[in-house]
This record gives sequence, structure tokens and C-alpha cells, in this order.
Amino acid sequence: MITPIAVSALIFAYLLGSLPSAVWIGKLFYGVDVREFGSGNAGATNTFRVLGKKAGIPVLILDILKGWVAVNITFYLLDDAPGSEPYVNMQIVLGIAALFGHIFPVFAGFRGGKGIATLLGVMLAIQPAASAIAILVFLAVFVITGYVSLSSMTAGFSFPFIIMILFKTSVLPSLLIFSFFIAILILVTHQKNIERLIKRQESRTRLLRKKQAVLVK
Repeated sequence: MITPIAVSALIFAYLLGSLPSAVWIGKLFYGVDVREFGSGNAGATNTFRVLGKKAGIPVLILDILKGWVAVNITFYLLDDAPGSEPYVNMQIVLGIAALFGHIFPVFAGFRGGKGIATLLGVMLAIQPAASAIAILVFLAVFVITGYVSLSSMTAGFSFPFIIMILFKTSVLPSLLIFSFFIAILILVTHQKNIERLIKRQESRTRLLRKKQAVLVK
């Protein structure tokens, strides 16, 4: 049922997702809009690439928290038990709102990031075990290739199959559909990365390098 409280929670989740941590941290502490450099995205990966780990780590944590907090608003909205279908459905709706807030942030001219970190926060709140396995997939691909984009896409595409194979007895249809939505969304938001990977022009990233990245437009 659509209620004023549910609508308010949806708006709050979107606004929470819209908090542009990469843009604000870049401008406040470095005098730099990260969207004008690197890949042009207001996300953790581009912040690592443009400003280094001292800026990238806080952005990564904050972006994950946006998704995690938005989803957990459900606890204060519903009397249904966590894991029940109404509860999970509300988590998914709020997670999507936060995700679109990150991609199209009202506080940053609707120019945001690709939403991977925020999506991770969403999935950690909804299905932490499957998300942990997806993180391991990400790390494995990243260690082997050095491509954050390829690692993100691989982890995103593995998520539906992780929950289907390992959690098939407990997964809800809505969560399975959402997991495929995630895979498609990641594909759409990484179109330019896919083109660069095909052309072998994609930049490798060392997220924990000590030297601050050079600003290159």
C-alpha cells in the first residue's frame, strides 16, 4: 500500500543517495570537481584515480553507507519480519531510489556516478552473504586484471547466479528479478568502459597506490 510515510521514505532514500560525496570532498578539500577529470564520474573509482586514496577511501565508505542506510529505513516502516516478502520488497524499492539518487543526484546537477558502491551498500543490507561472495569475485578479477570496470561488471553479473545457485531455497522472486536488474544497470552505466575495454584503451587502477594521482582531463 502506498502511504504518505512510504512516499516520504522513498524521497528520503533518493535524497540520501543524491549526497555527492565525491563532488563535495573533492571541492572542499582539494578544490577539484572530480567530474572534470578522469572518467568524469562522481564516484569512488574516479576519486581514487583523480585524487588518490586519502579522498577515495572516505568517498567509497560514504557511498556504500548511503545504500545501506537507505535500505535499512525499512526497519522503521514495516512491522513485517525481516526477510519476509513485504519487507524485502520495500528494501528493494528504497535501494533503487538511493541508487538513482547517486546516478542522478539532485544536489549535483543530476551528474553523478555509476552507483557501484551505493549498490554494494544496498545489497549488503538485503543479502549480505551473497554480496560477500560477489565482493570476492570483484577482488579476484581486479587482482588479475587491474580493471575496476571489468571487476564491477563481473561481480554484478555473478550476483544473480550466486543467489540462484547458493541461496535458491530462500531467495524471493522479487530479489531475483532485482539481481538481474542490477546486471542490466551495470551494463548500461558501463557502456563507455566496455568500448574502451574492447579497444584496449581502458585504464588500469591501483586503488591503494601511495602516490597521489595526477589530474588529467
